[in-house]
Amino acid sequence: MVYITSWDEFVERSVQLFRADPESTRYVMKYRHCDGKLVLKVTDNRECLKFKTDQAQEAKKMEKLNNIFFTLMARGPEADISEVTGKEQTDAQPAKKGRGRKQ
Repeated sequence: MVYITSWDEFVERSVQLFRADPESTRYVMKYRHCDGKLVLKVTDNRECLKFKTDQAQEAKKMEKLNNIFFTLMARGPEADISEVTGKEQTDAQPAKKGRGRKQ
């Protein structure tokens, strides 16, 4: 098993792997708090793709990948994933205006 170093390549190859065989593809997340490392693995028992990181900012990217897989599982492997983003929850909150006192 070789770790893929590029996030974009990992996502692209993972989606291709899922679309090729959605019945047997698995997606696993593993976090080790003592090491501060997150490992993502996508496999179909023939090919195994892994991505490892210790950066906190990668958590948002992981959330986006989860949304992509949820979309593919719910709508089918031929679903369009171009509109899938990880920002649905943040857009619903109203923006605050100014810091001053209300008059």
